[in-house]
Amino acid sequence: MFGSDFDRPGLLPRANYNIGIGHTFGFLKKDPFGDELTFAYTYENAGSHGFLHTDFGEHTESLGLMKNFPLPATKRVTGYTWLQTGITTYTGNARLQNRLDSGVSLGAIVHFNDHNSIWIQESFNKVVTVPWYTTSSIGYTWSW
Repeated sequence: MFGSDFDRPGLLPRANYNIGIGHTFGFLKKDPFGDELTFAYTYENAGSHGFLHTDFGEHTESLGLMKNFPLPATKRVTGYTWLQTGITTYTGNARLQNRLDSGVSLGAIVHFNDHNSIWIQESFNKVVTVPWYTTSSIGYTWSW
């Protein structure tokens, strides 16, 4: 997903670049928490320049469990929940700082065709030593 975030509090615009891979498993179809296992890498600019790269960044590698579900009366829009956990690395200080990261996301996918879609997502994130924070994201995805 290539998109942007608004970190709260303060609605600060941030660059957020995410690449992930996931696979839906048939044996997880009845699991209420998810049917797709995911791996994702995310870079987020944590500096003062919003969408421009600065020395202060966050790099996160995470594993997740995603649940896709249909929305009533539409085939073009589907919903999803996504539970993730991983390691966030803060850069730009005298030394790298690694922290445990967890997140819960709720989103909608607007499907243009079998390969192109827009994802709209609200996430609640927790990094050890940092208070809970939320982000609103929108991004484009290409699937094969």
